[in-house]
Amino acid sequence: MKNISLYIPKIEDYWYEEKVQSDPDSMGYNAGYDVSYYGYHYDTGCIDFPKNKWKESFERRINEGRFFAYIKDNDLDEFVGYVNYHYNKSDNRYDCGIVIESKYRGLGYAKIALELLCNVAKENGVKELYDNFEIDREHTLKLFESVGFKIVEKQTWKKFGKDVKGVLVRKEL
Repeated sequence: MKNISLYIPKIEDYWYEEKVQSDPDSMGYNAGYDVSYYGYHYDTGCIDFPKNKWKESFERRINEGRFFAYIKDNDLDEFVGYVNYHYNKSDNRYDCGIVIESKYRGLGYAKIALELLCNVAKENGVKELYDNFEIDREHTLKLFESVGFKIVEKQTWKKFGKDVKGVLVRKEL
C-alpha cells in the first residue's frame, strides 16, 4: 500500500498546482467545455495559475471554506496530485475532485487519496460528496465506485461542441 498523506499547501507551495494545471497530459480530461473562467484553455483543459494569482486563490479557499490538499507520497517525498471539496451553492451540495499528475496515474494513488478526502470531509461535518464526469471515463467511474460512490443521475454536457453522456455520483459519509 502506498504511504501517502494529504498536505495542505502554503502559498509558496502553489508552484506544484501551477505545474499540474499547465500540463496537457494531466489536464486533458478537462478540455473542450464551454466555460468562462480565468485562464482556461479550451483545447487542452489547462488552467493558467500564475504566481500573481496564488494569494487570491489561497484567500478564497480560506474565506469560502474550500478544502484543498496535495497528495504527497511520503516515501518519495513528492507531490503526486491534489484533492479538493467545496460547497456548491447553486446545487446545494458538496462537490469534490481529484487530479493525479499524469506520470503517477495507474500507480495506486487515486483510491487512497479519495478515501482520505472522504474521511476529512466527514470529520468536517460533510454528509455527502458529489462529483460528475463523462460515463466513458471508465477508470474514473471504477475508482469512485470502489470507495462507495454511486451513480445518482445521468447527465449530458457539451464537449468540443458535441453531446457527451455523463454521470453524477454521490457518497454518503
